[in-house]
Amino acid sequence: MELAHSILLNEDAYNQLGEVQKAEFIFDWLRYLEKLLIATSRSDVREKQKTLVEQLLSLLNSSPGPPTRKLLAKNLALLYSIGDTFSVYETIDKCNDLIRSKDDSPSYLPTKLAAVVCLGSLYKKLGRVLGNTFTDTVGNILKAMKSAESQGRYEIMLSLQNILNGLGAAATPCHRDVYKAARSCLTDRSMAVRCAAAKCLLELQNEAVFMWSTDLDSVATLCFKSFEGSNYDVRISVSKLLGTVLAKAIISKHPGAAASRQSTRRVSLEEVLELLGTGFLRGSSGFLRASGDMLKGTSSVSRDVRVGVTQAYVVFISTLGGTWLEKNFAAFLSHILSLVSQSHPKATQTQIDAVCSRRCVSFILRATVGGLLGEKAQIAAAKDICQAIWKLKKVMDAVMSDGNLETRLGSADVAASQHILVCALQELGNLIHSLGTTAAPLLQDSSAGILDNVISVTLHPSISVRLAAAWCLHCIAVALPSYLTPLLDRCLERLAVLKSSPEAVTGFSFAVAALLGAVKHCPLGIPHGKGKIIMALAEDLLCSAAQNSRLSAQRTQAGWLLIAALMTLGPAFVGHHLARVLLLWKCVFPVSPEDLESEKSRGDSFTWQVTLEGRAGALCAIKSFVAHCGDLLTEEVIQHLVPPLPCAVDLLTQLSSILKTYGSPLKTPSVVYRQRLYELLILLSPETYEGNLSAILKELAADLTAPDIQVAASTFLLPPLCHQDDLLILSPLLQETDHRFIEEQLLLGSGIACGSLEYDPYSIYEKDVEGDSVPKPLPPTLSVTSSAVKLFGVVCAHVGEAQRLLVLEQLLDSIKHTKGARQQVVQLHVVSAVSSFLKYVAGSKGHLGPEEVRRPVLALVMGALESPNPLLRCAAAEAWARLAQVVEDGVFTAALAQVSFDKLKSARDAVTRTGHSLALGSLHRYLGGISSQHLNSCVGILYTLSQDSTSPDVQTWALHSLSLIIDSAGPLYHTHAEPTLSLIIMLLLNVPPTHAEVHQSLGRCLNALITTLGPELQGNSTSVSTLRSSCLLGCAVMQDNPDCLVQAQAISCLQQLHMFAPRHVNLSSLVSCLCVNLCSPYLLLRRAVLACLRQLVQREAAEVSEHAVMLAKNSGEELTLDANIREVGLEGALLTLLDKETDRKLCHDIKETLNHMLTSMAVDKLSFWLKLCKDVLAASADFAAVTCVDTMQEEEGDRGDDASVLTSRSDGRPHPFTNPRWATRVFAAECVCRIITQCENAHSAHFDVALAQDLKKKDSRSDFLVLHLADLIRMAFMAATDHSDQLRLSGLETLLVVIRRFATIPEPEFPGHVILEQYQANVGAALRPAFTSETPPDVTAKACQVCSAWIASGVVSDLNDIRRVHQLLVASLTKIQVGKEALSHLYNESASTMEILAVLKAWAEVYIIAVERHKNHRQPLKTPPACSEESVGNGSISPDGLLDLVHADLGTLSRLWLAALQDFALLTLPSEFASQLPVEGGAFYTAETSENAKLHYYNSWALILHATALWLTGTGFVVADPDEGAPNLSRPVTPTSMCQGSSSGPRVKSPEDVYTERFHLILGISVKFLCSLRSDATMESITACLHALQALLDVPWPRSKIGSDQDLGIELLNVLHRVILTRESPSIQLASLEVVRQIICAAQEHVKEKRRSAEVDDGAAEKETLPEFGEGKDTGGLVPGKSLVFATLELCVCILVRQLPGLNPKLTGSPGVKATKPQMLSEDGSRLVSAALVILSELPAVCSPEGSISILPTILYLTIGVLRETAVKLPGGQLSSTVAASLQALKGILASPMARAEKSHSAWTDLLRSALTTILDCWDPVDGTHQELDEVSLLTAITVFILSTSPEVTTIPCLQKRCIEKFKATLEIKDPMVQIKTYQLLLSIFQYPNPAVSYPYIYSLVSSIVEKLQEIDRRKPEETTELQIFQEGIKVLEALVAVAEEQHRSQLVACLLPILISFLLDENALGSATSIMRNLHDFALQNLMQIGPQYSSVFKSVMASSPALKARLEAAIKGNQETVKVKTPTSKHTNNSGKSSSIQLKTNFL
Repeated sequence: MELAHSILLNEDAYNQLGEVQKAEFIFDWLRYLEKLLIATSRSDVREKQKTLVEQLLSLLNSSPGPPTRKLLAKNLALLYSIGDTFSVYETIDKCNDLIRSKDDSPSYLPTKLAAVVCLGSLYKKLGRVLGNTFTDTVGNILKAMKSAESQGRYEIMLSLQNILNGLGAAATPCHRDVYKAARSCLTDRSMAVRCAAAKCLLELQNEAVFMWSTDLDSVATLCFKSFEGSNYDVRISVSKLLGTVLAKAIISKHPGAAASRQSTRRVSLEEVLELLGTGFLRGSSGFLRASGDMLKGTSSVSRDVRVGVTQAYVVFISTLGGTWLEKNFAAFLSHILSLVSQSHPKATQTQIDAVCSRRCVSFILRATVGGLLGEKAQIAAAKDICQAIWKLKKVMDAVMSDGNLETRLGSADVAASQHILVCALQELGNLIHSLGTTAAPLLQDSSAGILDNVISVTLHPSISVRLAAAWCLHCIAVALPSYLTPLLDRCLERLAVLKSSPEAVTGFSFAVAALLGAVKHCPLGIPHGKGKIIMALAEDLLCSAAQNSRLSAQRTQAGWLLIAALMTLGPAFVGHHLARVLLLWKCVFPVSPEDLESEKSRGDSFTWQVTLEGRAGALCAIKSFVAHCGDLLTEEVIQHLVPPLPCAVDLLTQLSSILKTYGSPLKTPSVVYRQRLYELLILLSPETYEGNLSAILKELAADLTAPDIQVAASTFLLPPLCHQDDLLILSPLLQETDHRFIEEQLLLGSGIACGSLEYDPYSIYEKDVEGDSVPKPLPPTLSVTSSAVKLFGVVCAHVGEAQRLLVLEQLLDSIKHTKGARQQVVQLHVVSAVSSFLKYVAGSKGHLGPEEVRRPVLALVMGALESPNPLLRCAAAEAWARLAQVVEDGVFTAALAQVSFDKLKSARDAVTRTGHSLALGSLHRYLGGISSQHLNSCVGILYTLSQDSTSPDVQTWALHSLSLIIDSAGPLYHTHAEPTLSLIIMLLLNVPPTHAEVHQSLGRCLNALITTLGPELQGNSTSVSTLRSSCLLGCAVMQDNPDCLVQAQAISCLQQLHMFAPRHVNLSSLVSCLCVNLCSPYLLLRRAVLACLRQLVQREAAEVSEHAVMLAKNSGEELTLDANIREVGLEGALLTLLDKETDRKLCHDIKETLNHMLTSMAVDKLSFWLKLCKDVLAASADFAAVTCVDTMQEEEGDRGDDASVLTSRSDGRPHPFTNPRWATRVFAAECVCRIITQCENAHSAHFDVALAQDLKKKDSRSDFLVLHLADLIRMAFMAATDHSDQLRLSGLETLLVVIRRFATIPEPEFPGHVILEQYQANVGAALRPAFTSETPPDVTAKACQVCSAWIASGVVSDLNDIRRVHQLLVASLTKIQVGKEALSHLYNESASTMEILAVLKAWAEVYIIAVERHKNHRQPLKTPPACSEESVGNGSISPDGLLDLVHADLGTLSRLWLAALQDFALLTLPSEFASQLPVEGGAFYTAETSENAKLHYYNSWALILHATALWLTGTGFVVADPDEGAPNLSRPVTPTSMCQGSSSGPRVKSPEDVYTERFHLILGISVKFLCSLRSDATMESITACLHALQALLDVPWPRSKIGSDQDLGIELLNVLHRVILTRESPSIQLASLEVVRQIICAAQEHVKEKRRSAEVDDGAAEKETLPEFGEGKDTGGLVPGKSLVFATLELCVCILVRQLPGLNPKLTGSPGVKATKPQMLSEDGSRLVSAALVILSELPAVCSPEGSISILPTILYLTIGVLRETAVKLPGGQLSSTVAASLQALKGILASPMARAEKSHSAWTDLLRSALTTILDCWDPVDGTHQELDEVSLLTAITVFILSTSPEVTTIPCLQKRCIEKFKATLEIKDPMVQIKTYQLLLSIFQYPNPAVSYPYIYSLVSSIVEKLQEIDRRKPEETTELQIFQEGIKVLEALVAVAEEQHRSQLVACLLPILISFLLDENALGSATSIMRNLHDFALQNLMQIGPQYSSVFKSVMASSPALKARLEAAIKGNQETVKVKTPTSKHTNNSGKSSSIQLKTNFL
């Protein structure tokens, strides 16, 4: 391929290739050339132009394929536009000659076509340069068209389009000719030609005025004709043409020249609509030329014309645009509705026609009103629609009030208005549904009176209208949940009042059912009591049905409908009424078969009608119950459900005879009954109706082959039974499109109605399958068939094999015995049933049965595989494979494959070939690779079939099948990869573009091939790179294909390639392709684009975004994107698309794509993203823009930047987002939160003003979030104050995130203040609206959370400012005090629970913060906060201010908190205690809604618990609260059994009882929660719970409770142990340890108290008899599980071993202490270890002396272990925090009284000696390696032992000797820091009061210390450290002098004096000495001055014996006095300081 990359064709390389490669080579060269020409300079092009033109023209003759000719033409035109245009005329002549040629052979055709394409391309590119040659060219082309076949006509049309495009107005002379030619092509046999003609005419109308003036009518008629027999693509193209031309006719301004001619006249809107209306109503039969049958009113407009016109309406309005529609909406609406009015009976003459026409009208309204108008305009439109409804209602009222019954019922007006009303009501519903809560103003507007209108229409005589009105109410309720309950009440009340009107009974029961269906869409629900009312009403209707025959049918239906709808509310509602429902169910069927027989003999047609209606209703209600209340289906309930079933089945078998007796009125009821029974049986498990299986199966078989079925509705029966991927090869109608809603009617065929609500009123409460639109049940005759097919599968799989065989053979016979059309219908049904059976058996892993059963199945499927109906073949192929799957026998599978092989080899007809080729593919799909030889034969056969160019269908199916085989064969297919790929490329290059379906299959093959090759495509070998370039070539060919679905395939192939070989996919061209198709009219193409984008941005978001913007800039005007990439980037374009798009999957992909882009780019493009979100939020067409400014400025001094908000909208520049919908705004608000989260993980400057400003100064491009704070607040504010509740929730969430993230950031300009302070007013203004009375509870609950976060954040320091927000919470508190009853009755009780708990949680958070601040303020901080001075100056609050604010309400709050906690405790009890729960529920929840309420309690209990614990500790458990006790019973909230006695018992509880209860409540809740932590438990809850426990144990009373109840303490410890094991978070573990410490303290206090009281009591008795207190009593045994100490040890070991695994002997593998390298722990780790050590050191105090002996070894092992593991050498001789903690712990343990208690003294002494040995052992090298332990740490540990234990531990000679050795060794270490520390430790030992301890050390170490000091003396110190060593050494010697006995003192002083004197300097030396020497001199002199007077006699004798020393001393003293005189007073100061410090040292030693 590399050889193809040159500007001239490399002919040598080309000639060496085979045929297929040649085509590939040429195509690749042309692709390369196109890019090259643009990049090459003109002169270079001109040099080679001549050769190049020759080469290109010579290619014309080599019969190029379609893609090649297109590229060839492009290159020729490009070449001429860049190079010279001299020879262009020759080229044009040459092309014209080729076209004129008389050669008609097929081989010459490609050349002719290529010439046509070249001409088009040349004229398009060069246009007017070519002068007037075009007349000849056009003439020549048109002449050629007369004899051309379809491909020729297709290319000629497209070529003409290009010529017209290039020439523009210059082509006027031949407009008429082109028009004539295109007219004939517009009704061509070939659909592709029609599409091309439509494109040509669309181009023509740009300049040809006559098309939209004089010839407008004929253009319209022509388009209507073109719609006849059209396919989807034609309808899209022609409707675009028609819509555009008509829109042009309205908006065109005629040029002046034309105005003089009378012929051009303005066309009015009415005329245009009239034209379209004619097409809609009369089709293509013209206006006046109505044929005879037309006048008679028999012919019906064909559906495809009607659908085409419908699409044209939409194009027409979309072209005119939203603003035009706003102005002309009234006229447009009345016209559209008139299409289904009685003035045009044609559109609605049969029920089927009416349903289809209504669908079309609904589609037009949805696409225009729903798609083009912003929210404000939609509200206006809704009012207009409502007006229309009201007018019709008035007409109806007039007719209805007419006394004469005859005129009433026969009135045409009523019938006339019904279809208009249905359309109007459905659109009104849809509109309000899409507006959501933004529609609130519309419904509050009394002048519009929407609700009254809709409710009044509920009484319309027509059932369709009543249903539509009910559906409209459903939509209103879903959109505005606050209207749900009032509407329900209103309808129920009307239903009860108007029970005697049949219309009212059905109308209002529909309405109630529809409203109940809305409940599942409204999270806030409806009050629980409604269920009771509805149930009672339904019972009443059913019981009173028999009283009045005029009403019996309606009441029966209404009663069951209400019950069925009630079931959708789920188990919580239904549970209470279940018994009554089951009773009604039992009564509706006769008890025994005899009763049924006697029933048959009684009654007449009418009673049977009512009976069947009632029984069908009952079946439906039970079906609804089984579907929606699965939890209630217990064994017992099933026992009640089953008995009526046999009777229901009996009645089913009798139906045919009843029908014979009573005739046709029973036909529909009996069909409905069948359908209901089948539907119920499908849901129940077959075991429940085992006894009736065979009867049911017979009925089903009869049903499927009944003689009276006429309609073959394969399109709804078969698709579920086919594989989804296979449907792609069938009619494009089966694929999803934007027009699915109307295209569906074409799919079903002419005799069949589309689904519509009136076919099954019971579906009104069901959720619609396809999203939010109105349910569309099919007519009963159709739906009964599909239910029968489904049920057949289940039942046939469960009957005995003999019967199965019988039925299958019977079905096979029934096909053979019918003829013609009937046979097709029967075959369709039977094959569907058998497919369903096989699918069920395969799914449930069952077995088919013996050999005989296979035979009939095989015969059935085999017959269907060769059926003319493609869908049936498709289903049969699936069944064929399922059959093999179920039989699971290799031989059988091979035989099946062989059958297909043989058929394919012999058959010549397309039907057989298509069926069997797909069968092979399916076999592979379900059974994997069958075997390699099979694979080879399959591939071979399919290769051959796919090249059968005579039948595109065969090619399509064969290639599709090949793609399935490639997919399932996987790696086995690699051997075939190359030939397959070259086959695909060859076909892609040669199959005509008119056969789009073949190209689509080729695309699927390529996709499968790329997936199979997978990552191998990254390789570099030649074979791989050839494969890869072929794949890319294939994608390029498909990208150029005119068919959108082929382009979609290309995109998904490139997506796969990008996944496996990203380097080789050209991202920029891929992205440009994606951007261009972002707004394609084809849904599947848009989906492919977004699926691809979504994948690309996961890896390379930034590149994709840049490419998109580059493309938009470079492409100039030709990129006609609705999405405005140039201004708002790809991200903005996607947001715009999200706003317009309705397809769920697409919207999901757009959101995902944007989320990925945001994640990877938001931080770098911060301003851009924030501006996007801000634009979307600010562009709402709402009133927010204005209010926003007012509140923003409320408190701000500078209005400058805020005033701009008002002006920015009016400055003429269009806003990038016009009126985005609320859902898009919600998404934007969510994006803001995500952006903040992204910034948290990025640079710290995002949350630091000063740093951000600095960095911004350095580099202006950098951008930080904190600089956009104003925008964040403004966006949150706009969202939080919107009309849409969802948006308000998102806005409040954003505000919450902002407050939490920015609360602590200081404001650099005003020290002591935070940056958020200036936005107080905005926060207050955003919160205030959420507390109004009409706000829904979920919004208020969210707002409470924001309030508490705001107060707790500490942003606002001024009490008055806090009061504003605090006031909101106070108001809420007042509101909720009334308890669960008084809150809103609009929603479910659980909604008020949610609100109450949200308020209580908010208060709890505020209280917790207030207490914390109060605490922190009371503990004086080590460093006063920097801001304290300023804040005092500001008159701000003291930390107690907030606490005072809360105190006012604390009495109420504490009561409510306790009540909430008790509720929570009750709700979390296990289910076995359910019977003990209070019947009426708790303080804040009702018993019925407890399930829903649980969730709200789970969200808020933790903070409430913490707050309650704080409050209780605040009151100290000491005094009873004055509020509490008896007088309080009158207060509204009286939580049962808490705080007060229950009102029945006269006893008032003592404070002690009340406290005990509260204590156990808090403890119980905590333990229950902590011991079974769910995975979804939040950190917040766990922390709050632990803090609550800490608070509780902070005061003595609860501690005494825990101390005295050992089991309770152990339980708590075990729970905390679990928490520590399961939660990694250090903060949680630390909090847990703190609670453990408090428990141990409690235990200690308890033991002390017991000992004390025992001593007091037994003061007189002997000490010996005192019982032992503490754990371990007299034996010292600790029982695991019963011992507090053991539990604590377990927990501490867990913590220590997790941080220091070396402590675990099992891990280290040796029982002893194995030395490992010491390690530093992280800060968190150190904290945890230190906390654990503190707890360990407290343990001995909890034990008895014997107990302490048991635990001492463990504690010592762990403490010393920590010392050993973490004794790291740190600079400056510091100790690490863990070492310090372990030393502290050691000290605590050694000083324990137990060490001295007589019972434990000797054991302790032994253990402590062992411990000391262990420490000494740490020093010795292990395995010859010396450990890097810190000597200072170890020495300190030894010193702690020496000083803290009783002397006998350390004075035994062997230990003492080793200790002294260590000191000696350490003194030898060179490190000065170690020496200093050693001296300090020795000092403390020498001063130990007990000589037995200190003397040995003195004897052993003094001499070496003196030597050291003398050495320093000789060496003269030069560093401060040496100075320090010397000073420490002298201090040690001085201390020795002090402790020495009299007789030795003189010797010591004699040693000391020479050393000191040797450091003295005389005055000469003093001047020149270094600072260190001078310091030494001063130090020595001071010490001499002190020693002299103290030991004067020794001093004198030394001086006398050594004159030299004496002289030196005198000189020094003299010199010192001199310097003192000279020096300024400051020096005195320094000297004094020296003196004072040494004096201090002295006092220290004493």
